[in-house]
Amino acid sequence: MENVTILGAGSWGTALANVLAENGHNTLLWTHRIDQANEINEQHTNDKYLPNVQLPSQLTATANLQEALNHSDVIVVAVPTKAIQEVCHSLMTFLNDKKLFVHVSKGIDPDTLKRISEMLRENLSPDVIKEIVVLSGPSHAEEVVLHHPTTITAACGNLEMAEKVQDLFMNQYFRVYTNEDVIGVELGGALKNVIALAAGVSDGLNYGDNAKAALITRGLAEITRLGVKMGGNPFTFAGLTGMGDLIATCTSVHSRNWRAGNMLGKGMKLDEVLENIGMVVEGVRTTKAAYQLSQEYDVPMPLTTALYNVLFNGKEPKEAVDELMIRMKKREIDIL
Repeated sequence: MENVTILGAGSWGTALANVLAENGHNTLLWTHRIDQANEINEQHTNDKYLPNVQLPSQLTATANLQEALNHSDVIVVAVPTKAIQEVCHSLMTFLNDKKLFVHVSKGIDPDTLKRISEMLRENLSPDVIKEIVVLSGPSHAEEVVLHHPTTITAACGNLEMAEKVQDLFMNQYFRVYTNEDVIGVELGGALKNVIALAAGVSDGLNYGDNAKAALITRGLAEITRLGVKMGGNPFTFAGLTGMGDLIATCTSVHSRNWRAGNMLGKGMKLDEVLENIGMVVEGVRTTKAAYQLSQEYDVPMPLTTALYNVLFNGKEPKEAVDELMIRMKKREIDIL
């Protein structure tokens, strides 16, 4: 049994806490909301994020950050990308020894264009980081808590630390592989949200299966182009955090990014969509970051560019799709 702390009691943080508690680990879930911590401790539910789910009685929560950090040498960071910097600054108030950090969020900061592991290293002192492991893959929280078979990847340049995280989480319904390609795993997990938004737009326009298949396939092509240019392994993008995560987020109503895109395709404006979803839609911020990265690395990303224009330049979704279809002819397979 290990002591493990999870920072962030949204749907994914809670689902992972559920996995760890069921695996027999002494798991403490931190939330900045006292009422949410009380609900988890007293009613063993987290209805806002996982309605109709009964959490294990041994899973406990706290709104006290110092208590959460003192609980464990393994810290799972499950807060949205936009909160990473603020949370890191809060952590530095209380941390005085090295911890193993596991981050499970999927995004890129649009202001600095940093991946999350880079943000953690930049905002935490090296004196408090034992190692950083990325845990990512096709994994809807709503299905994990129902014990539906799920397979993800633990990525770290230090394979021993990746294997430690593998051992913490793996069980009969939650299978964990290891990978040393941190760049590829982070980029695949973040950039697939952009394509999931686009897939939702396509479905909102009622364009059907042909269009969605094209979006997923060509989306993977542009994710891979950028990922390889940034140092990722091309084979990673054909794996769980590339193609696997694309399939899950582009085809499921569980996906906030797909749902947001679907509303956009039906004619809603971005502000209305985000208010309607009520939770963080990582793909919106990531689209801005991905567009900037495509410019910086001189990588053609036509789907990302089209979605960027819809989200931030007021282009109508149908007009953006029409422009994609009449681009100059080209070969399908890129030489990486």
